[in-house]
Amino acid sequence: MADLVSYSNAPPDHNVEQALITLKKGSQLLKYGRKGKPKFYPFRLSSDEKSLIWISSSGEKRLKLASVSKIVPGQRTAVFQRYLRPEKDYLSFSLLYSGKKKSLDLICKDKVEAEAWIGGLRALISAGQGGRSKIDGWNGGNISVDASRYLTSSSQSSSSATTSQSHSSPGTPFSFDPIASPKSEVPSTDSEKSHSHVLLDTKTMQTKVSGSDGFRVSVSSAQSSSSHGSGADDADSLGDVYIWGEVIISDNAVTTTRTDVLVPKPLESNIVLDVHQIACGVRHAAFVTRQGEIFTWGEESGGRLGHGMGKDVFSPRLVDSLATNFDFVSCGEFHTCAVTLSGELYTWGDATHSVGLLGHGSDISHWIPKRIAGPLEGLHVASVACGPWHTALVTSHGRLFTFGDGTFGVLGHGERETVRSPREVESLSGLRTIAVSCGVWHTAAVVEIIVAPQSNASSGKLFTWGDGDKNRLGHGDKDARLKPTCVPSLIDYNFHRVACGHSLTVGLTTSGQVFTMGSTVYGQLGSLLADGKVPCLVEDKLASEFVEEISCGAYHVAALTSRNEVYTWGKGANGRLGHGDLEDRKVPTLVEGLKDRHVKYIACGSSYTAAICLHKWVSGAEQSQCSACRLAFGFTRKRHNCYNCGLVHCHSCSSERREAVPCLRRLLC
Repeated sequence: MADLVSYSNAPPDHNVEQALITLKKGSQLLKYGRKGKPKFYPFRLSSDEKSLIWISSSGEKRLKLASVSKIVPGQRTAVFQRYLRPEKDYLSFSLLYSGKKKSLDLICKDKVEAEAWIGGLRALISAGQGGRSKIDGWNGGNISVDASRYLTSSSQSSSSATTSQSHSSPGTPFSFDPIASPKSEVPSTDSEKSHSHVLLDTKTMQTKVSGSDGFRVSVSSAQSSSSHGSGADDADSLGDVYIWGEVIISDNAVTTTRTDVLVPKPLESNIVLDVHQIACGVRHAAFVTRQGEIFTWGEESGGRLGHGMGKDVFSPRLVDSLATNFDFVSCGEFHTCAVTLSGELYTWGDATHSVGLLGHGSDISHWIPKRIAGPLEGLHVASVACGPWHTALVTSHGRLFTFGDGTFGVLGHGERETVRSPREVESLSGLRTIAVSCGVWHTAAVVEIIVAPQSNASSGKLFTWGDGDKNRLGHGDKDARLKPTCVPSLIDYNFHRVACGHSLTVGLTTSGQVFTMGSTVYGQLGSLLADGKVPCLVEDKLASEFVEEISCGAYHVAALTSRNEVYTWGKGANGRLGHGDLEDRKVPTLVEGLKDRHVKYIACGSSYTAAICLHKWVSGAEQSQCSACRLAFGFTRKRHNCYNCGLVHCHSCSSERREAVPCLRRLLC
């Protein structure tokens, strides 16, 4: 996810010069190669600022910056994907050269070093392609977000973006009411208010740039998982959200109802968003944009939306009280948690249930986000998982902390007591936790274990604890476990992802295999042969697929494959499986509605599902006829790009679509 980090409070030109001085002095960077594991090499910028120099085992190497076409933050290239380091994603970047066919992939040691290298190289590369005046929209001394991340085609005029009405047609499942942008909450003239819901500060196309932090650079891209981005071209594609299942809508902008959406539909918004990661709770959802902002929507209850008001929100609304940049968000039933790029944890929501759900040491609800300090001071939080009654987090060094209601031993501390502040799971101290997930009354984690001391080789093992009812812990019995316990029947497998449902645990191995354990109700184990007593391998249509991501709702599962296809199974009520009906599925079934989409992320709510799809444009030169009426384009039949689907339509068909769905987010033809 793109981070917009303030490099310093000094003037932009001064910051660039300071960054270049740092680059010329040089530093040790972790270099990824096309073969073998990453290695540290000394890197520096040449005195003439034209080449990047490093010393490898075979001697001095040089990369001319004139040959570099782009700098891509994060671990997004194919080279990075071979040996991912998720905890280092915000410190990583790639230089694409030789027509984007090759990449130099590097990781810095800390955030300050990353800002200097990315900011300095970005300035030099942009200068070589037309001068520093064109660095990421340089305007009036500020560096802002690429305008292309908001409006992806130069053919789309800004005037249409600021004057188009963004009201969806009533009766449409996703006809959310427009929500004013943060700008509309600032006192303004009547004329300004009339357009505040679509304004994007078109003069500079900047996001949250204040006078004191003019120099902003992209420090991180998508979360480091192969499903978050399969190539360098992803950096130029917007992340669109598709959603299906039981979805909140507004009847009259006052009352709230929910409707069943049976197939994936684009989530409408009154501004163009670039979504990096999404989380789904029971009655609300949240996502992080690639620019580091958090948006939430759904049913408000005790402050879980973070907007500081007791109103339901029907379409994504910016949590504008957050002045920092975020990388990850998670939703429980009553609360929300988010992790910043600098590793700080913020929580907000309803804490009146006397279970220490927010981790602040009290049972006071917070209607706006509040940072957790205390036991997390000095630690870098990498990820967080929310259950209905407890929360778990993993630091960048693999330490596992939990807090909340300790019923059934779900916190893993060897007791059943409530813990109101983050507390480390001592039985895993000294081991590296890779991933964690919270069910209702159980927890599961992937923990790295040394399996070959001589070679220091490690493997991710699946640990579970808490309530053992319905065999959800995978230990062959229904006994509760008060401390993390390795699942014995899966000891030979190497896991790296885990997800928990109501009475279900799902583990994903590094070889792309999915194992399930727990209740057999609704077919949520994904196998006709599963008896629920021991973990089972999900095969059928997934037997020949490499699964990269998994997610669990209360009683359903979604899996994302290496071919960017989504399979779902389990309970079908409310259309949460996305197959156009309400039927349960006992085996993985392809979601046909996303078959032609490039899906990069999936998330399951209790009774609904969401996916982030990369928005791809179809060039008019690549399509000779209208996608709707199939008539050939010509002198009188002009081509128009549809923003929603990326396809090409003629003027007549695009006009009909505009009348049917008069929404800025859906159509910019």
